[in-house]
Amino acid sequence: MAGSGLRALLESVRYEVLPAKATEDKVLAHVPREVVVTVTASPVKGLEPTLDLATRLAAHGYRVVPHVPARLLRDEAHLKEVADRLREVGVGDVFVPAGDADPPAGAYDGALPVLRRLSELGSPFARVGIAGYPESHPLIHDDITVQAMWDKRRHATYLVSNLCFDPRVLGDWLVRIRRRDITLPVHLGVAGPVQRAKLLSMAAKIGVGESTRFLAGHASWFLRFAAPGGYSPDRLLARTEKALTAPSAGVAGLHLFTFNQIAETERWRRAVLERLGS
Repeated sequence: MAGSGLRALLESVRYEVLPAKATEDKVLAHVPREVVVTVTASPVKGLEPTLDLATRLAAHGYRVVPHVPARLLRDEAHLKEVADRLREVGVGDVFVPAGDADPPAGAYDGALPVLRRLSELGSPFARVGIAGYPESHPLIHDDITVQAMWDKRRHATYLVSNLCFDPRVLGDWLVRIRRRDITLPVHLGVAGPVQRAKLLSMAAKIGVGESTRFLAGHASWFLRFAAPGGYSPDRLLARTEKALTAPSAGVAGLHLFTFNQIAETERWRRAVLERLGS
C-alpha cells in the first residue's frame, strides 16, 4: 500500500469497541484522543452498559459515538431520556441501527421511526449515523437495505458500512449507492487484524444466546479468518484502494471493528501509517 488516499482514511479512523469490563482501560492505554470510539449495544445486556461506557470515555476527552439500536428503546420517553443523558455529557454523535433484539423492547422495530423522532425533537445530535450492508444482510434483501438508506438519508449525516471481505463487492456497492443518489459520506467497515481464536473467545463472553446469534449470522466471517493465510486488512485495503479513494466514492474514513483487540488494532494502524509515510 503506497497511496496518500489510504493514509488519509487511516488517519480519519473510528474504532468500534464492545462495552466489556476491561474496555475502558484498553482504550485509555492504547487509543489516541483523536481517534473516534464507537460503543456497541447488546440485545442481551441492553443499552445501559453502552451509555455508561460512553459517558466515562467522554469524560476522558474522547469523541464517543454510542450505538442506540431502535429495538432496544422502550418508547418515545425512553428515547428522549437517552438523548438528554448523552447530550448532558457532551455526546454529539450517535449511530442508530435497527438492532437485533428479538422481540423489540418496545414500539420501535426499525431505525427510521427513531430517526424521524429525533428530527422532531429538534435534532439533538449534530451527527447521526446509519448502517449500510455491502455484503448481503442475513435477513434482509439487498434491494431493501439500499431502499432503507434512501428512506433514512434525510435524518442522517453519515453512513457506516458493515463488514465486507470482498473487494469487488465493496467497490460495486459504493457505485450502486451513489447511483441511487445516496450521497452521505461513508465510514467504511473493516475488520482489524483479528485473530480467530480471540474472536471466538469474544463471542463466547457476550452471552450464550447472543453468541449463538452472532455465530449463526456471521459464519462467513469465521471462514475468512480461518482461510489459509488468514485474514489481512492490509490485503483488503490494497485491493480496494482505487475504489475507496475515488472522489466519487465519498469514503470519509475507516470504521475498524476491533472486537476489543484494541491494542493490536492500534499497533497495526500505526505500522501501516509508518509504511505509507515512507
